[in-house]
Formats: sequence, structure tokens, C-alpha cells
Amino acid sequence: MFKGSMVAIATPMNEDGSLDFDSLEKLIEFHIMNKTDAIVSVGTTGESATLDFDEHSQVIQATIKFVNKRIPVIAGTGANSTSEAIELTKKSKELGADACLLVTPYYNKPSQDGLYHHFLKIADEVNIPQILYNVPSRTAVDMQPSTVFKLSGHANIVGIKEASGSPERSKELLDKCSQNMSIFSGDDKTSMKDLVLGFQGNISVTANVAPLQMHEMCRYAINGENEKAKKINNKLDALHDNLFLESNPVPVKWALHRMGLIKKGIRLPLTWMNKKFEKILEDSLIKTDIIIKN
Repeated sequence: MFKGSMVAIATPMNEDGSLDFDSLEKLIEFHIMNKTDAIVSVGTTGESATLDFDEHSQVIQATIKFVNKRIPVIAGTGANSTSEAIELTKKSKELGADACLLVTPYYNKPSQDGLYHHFLKIADEVNIPQILYNVPSRTAVDMQPSTVFKLSGHANIVGIKEASGSPERSKELLDKCSQNMSIFSGDDKTSMKDLVLGFQGNISVTANVAPLQMHEMCRYAINGENEKAKKINNKLDALHDNLFLESNPVPVKWALHRMGLIKKGIRLPLTWMNKKFEKILEDSLIKTDIIIKN
């Protein structure tokens, strides 16, 4: 159902932190023009943690409207409260999302049994394709492949975004779960290797600023054209690192602003990127031909 380079899109904001829908439309057209395969709206990169329920829904609704069925829209609807995740998922289905992305509950550190019942209840309650999301570095909980396997038989659970960055984990998920669900990389640094192993796509931060390159890298890797994929990925390698000089999405928002695509807006407790990182990130954008040196 979903394949290739799927951007975890940033949520544009004005300098006062209010939502900037004009820039969102501009950003979406940029992705359509550069062959992004799907858009993930209001995930971690979309600052889901600081958008209230109404804003969350407004951004998803606007994204669906601006995309206008040209590519799939996957709504980020995860929460550390099962009832809240159900509410967000129901609303996203009502708005017309093609699927939902559900991060493991963060901070409260549920057991594997708790994770299983959390995702099972959401899948039972809302009839929409759902992609699980495991990112232990952010959530302080690591969903094990055995738990994913137990969930993979549910008709509404169609995939997992795995962002542990572990090659051993990638192989185990493929061995246990790939017959029942799609497996997507959530770590740009290791995504090419994951795609070569058999992952179906990458839900990407780097694709925010290098959508065409990420689309082509994913396409080549999925099709077995490994040398072509490697050539693109080698060029992007420093950018994969430098987009995490500070917490995501701080660097990616700076880069998008430098590219003239969004305004200088981000929400507390995140702040605009420290000036000491500007040259490092700018050099990465120049070396990958994203911007031209002044």
C-alpha cells in the first residue's frame, strides 16, 4: 500500500508560533514536484508534541486538501494515552487520511503486554490502515519484534516504522513479520541498508530538504540497483547526521528556512537552531546541491 520515500513533513509556523498554512501548501507542492511518495503529517518532525487536538486536526485536514489525492497522506495519531490515540485516529479517518502512524506510548514506559493491548485496542476501534512506530531513543520504550509479530495479523495493522537503527533488529523484523506487514525504516542513516535487505520504504527527515534524492535512493535500493542507491546515499550521508545537530525538527526547520520554503517559526520548548551549527548545516546543503553557495 505504501512504498518508497515518505517524508515526515515539518509543520510550518510563523515567528510567533502560529500555524502557517500558506507555507504548508508551498511545502507540499515542493514535495509533489520532487516525487515524494507519501506525506506523514504531524509526526515527531511535525511537532506533534506541541500541537493541541484542534491544531493537530487542522494540519492533517489542510495537508489532505493540498495533496488532493495525488499521493497518500499518513496522519500521525500516536499518544501515550490509548483513549487519546483512538480519538486522534478516528478524527484522521473522518478527515480522509489514507493511514495513521502510531508511535509507541512515551514516558509512561508500558510493558510489552501493555504495548500489545494498546495497539490492539486502537486497531479494533478504528477501521483505517495503521503503521506502528518504534523509536526507543525518543520514547524510552522499545517494542520487541515478538510483540510486532503478535500484532501483525490484525487486518488494520499494515506496517511498522522501525527507528532503532539496529541491523540485527531489521533482520529480525523481516524474518518474523514481513509476510504479514510492510516494514519501513525510520532512520535515514541506515535506511539504504534496510531497503536493500527488504524494507518497503523510508519515513524520512532528510526527505524534507532532499526529496528527489531520497525518492531516487529509495527507488534504486528497492529495485536492487544497489550501486546507484549507494552513490546517492553517500552524497547525503553527512546531511543525515547534520539534520540532528540539535533535536529534530530544529535543524530541518532551519534548513527549510534557508531554502526559502518556510518562515522562522518553531514552538517552545524547542528554540531556533544555535548559530554555531549554521555553517556546518549550510555546507551540507551546498555539498548536496540543495542550495547554491552565496
